Amino acid sequence: MKLHLILISALMLVVGCKSNGNENTNVDDSPHFALNATLKKKTEITTVTEQPVSEQLYLTGKVDYNKNDLVSFKSLLNGIVTEVKFELGDFVKKGQLLAVVQSNDMIDFTQQKRIYHNQESLLKGQIISKKELLNDGLATLPEVKQLENDLLQVQVEIQKISETLAMYKAGNTAGTYLITSPKDGYVIQKNISIGQTIGMDEEALFSISNLKEVWVMVNIYASNLRYIEEGSPVSVRTIAYPDKYFSGKIDKIYNVFDEDEHVLKARVVLENKNLLLLPGLSADIFVDKNKNSKKAIAIPQKAIIFEDDKYYVVVYKDDDHLEIRNIVPIAKNEQFTYTLEGLSEGEKVISKNALLIYDELNNH
Repeated sequence: MKLHLILISALMLVVGCKSNGNENTNVDDSPHFALNATLKKKTEITTVTEQPVSEQLYLTGKVDYNKNDLVSFKSLLNGIVTEVKFELGDFVKKGQLLAVVQSNDMIDFTQQKRIYHNQESLLKGQIISKKELLNDGLATLPEVKQLENDLLQVQVEIQKISETLAMYKAGNTAGTYLITSPKDGYVIQKNISIGQTIGMDEEALFSISNLKEVWVMVNIYASNLRYIEEGSPVSVRTIAYPDKYFSGKIDKIYNVFDEDEHVLKARVVLENKNLLLLPGLSADIFVDKNKNSKKAIAIPQKAIIFEDDKYYVVVYKDDDHLEIRNIVPIAKNEQFTYTLEGLSEGEKVISKNALLIYDELNNH
């Protein structure tokens, strides 16, 4: 009986093992890469399109202020700065108090105005007296007219001084005048500090620009002149945002060579959204040299992976279906690589984190 039970148990064990083995062979344990939510947030997916094949000319330049918007302030009086209420880079409003200056010129204007007011009062009294004497026959009409002319001249001088004091914005403290902002904008230059002596012959105390638009000054060498004309579309990239391109066009070409840099200058006017274009930044400028009738699939350069002398992209179908695709470039520029095979218009490629996903796909 015991032997019978042992055989039955052994048989069940063998059958169980075979059953488990058969189940394992039906399970797909092959590695599979999928784009999870965390990685997808950091990934860019671009739909490729067919575009005219374009070659580009690479030029250098620098972001500059819009000179037509720039306002520089120079002092019209001599004095000593007693207060400064702004810093470089501050945004200021028109009429905002920026500095207070103690000036002997303001004291002189105030004293002159007081003297003229005294003369005005004296002349008004003399005119009243002369008119009374005129009625009594003890004065002549020309004498009255002369006094009235003298009064008019004094009043003109009072008006001039009042306008001068208003222009200089006389402060509440005697002998001071107020410097206020002439416009809304950012303080882009500051040459004023407390205790500083200023005068009419000094350099600008500060400069203000609203920075809504900036200029990009482009360096053009003689060999490139045939590719540049007013209205030529350009793409601009700065060192601060190397992955961001700003679109514009050549607004003006200055027909005089810069003697220091031995280049011709051209100007691009760009809208400065979010103040990303800071004056002083070096810039790369890309100008389309030609656009022919030939079209090809334009792939963003960030999507291109180069390995073993071949070019690849990661094609995105959905989060669970990504594939590596070999392409053959026919042309390229700073922004795009062009191909006639490997991709069709409307397909999607990974354009950020492409190399990371490429490696993951190769490792699975």
